Amino acid sequence: MTTPIRYELIKTDKQTGARLGVVHTPHGSFETPTFMPVGTLATVKTMSPEDLESMGANIILSNTYHLWLRPGENIIKEAGGLHKFMNWDGAILTDSGGFQVFSLSDMRKITEEGVHFRNHLNGEKLFLSPEKAMQIQNDLGSDIMMAFDECPPYPATHEYMKQSVERTSRWAERCLAAHARPDVQGLFGIIQGGEYEDLRKQSAQDLISLDLPGYAVGGLSVGEPKDVMNRVLEYTTPLMPSNKPRYLMGVGSPDSLIDGAIRGIDMFDCVLPTRIARNGTCMTSSGRLVVRNAKYARDFGPIDENCDCHVCRNYTRAYIRHLIKCNETFGFRLTTYHNLYFLLKLMEQVRQAIREDRLGDFKEEFFEQYGLNKPDAKNF
Repeated sequence: MTTPIRYELIKTDKQTGARLGVVHTPHGSFETPTFMPVGTLATVKTMSPEDLESMGANIILSNTYHLWLRPGENIIKEAGGLHKFMNWDGAILTDSGGFQVFSLSDMRKITEEGVHFRNHLNGEKLFLSPEKAMQIQNDLGSDIMMAFDECPPYPATHEYMKQSVERTSRWAERCLAAHARPDVQGLFGIIQGGEYEDLRKQSAQDLISLDLPGYAVGGLSVGEPKDVMNRVLEYTTPLMPSNKPRYLMGVGSPDSLIDGAIRGIDMFDCVLPTRIARNGTCMTSSGRLVVRNAKYARDFGPIDENCDCHVCRNYTRAYIRHLIKCNETFGFRLTTYHNLYFLLKLMEQVRQAIREDRLGDFKEEFFEQYGLNKPDAKNF
């Protein structure tokens, strides 16, 4: 299959097997492993495209389900596609809408054809199928689009998961058949199977037979313990083609990014850094910092003394706390910028460690400094 998405392996870390690579897209190339900021409604909340560019983001994620409902894919198509609509020159990955639809568990009905559900905004009846998910993403014009998959709950029985995996495989075939622009948009498949090794293997084999330009690991970061996620990655990533990008969906805590990279993952996305930023929670080199706490009211130091982002160079904890406490948008902008910068810089450090064959050592140093080795360590 000719594809606009190409993966180039640069080197493998001798300590861990992590991959340093480059993904080439119609809207530029980006080095991996990388983190993708999430711009659900064609914007990363409170960030401008210029902000994202200045922090080193080369690819962002946008949400098919939400853009279908508002403003509608037809308006975005009329604007010349998502890149022009939001004035973003870098690469864009769109999810299929499946995760959002399956999150509406009390409002949906799954059939072989697709999913019947109600619009979460106004209760209107809607239907999303593999074909519809492809049509919306073709109209949005993203560089990477995701196959429509069933997102089973955690935990689920082996029997339920087997049926779900088989349906996801059939839906992936329908997605490929319905994909109208394979020359300019790359379609990635999503490997499901929960924590069952035999089902992950079955899902991977089914999807790899379609020869798609990239593959994702889905169904993780849904409430399972970290050791389960790592174990699933240990037996799933070796099943994925080494000449194509590997994407772990919905993961954004620093420890999981490092653990994922060590297990051969190239791409990550998560709303975590932006969502916690709006609560006044910041990621720092020595762990999380809740800047809205009273103890920072007279703290005139930066969020993170080891960070060189423009927020840490120019604004104090006391000022940012004041803004967050007063619900000032500028406060959310500052914490969001810092958190995204922190994760993008972390991935840069991961890539450098792979270049130097020392990712295992880097993990130990980072976990120690971040406080992840403590018995009561928080996830972020």
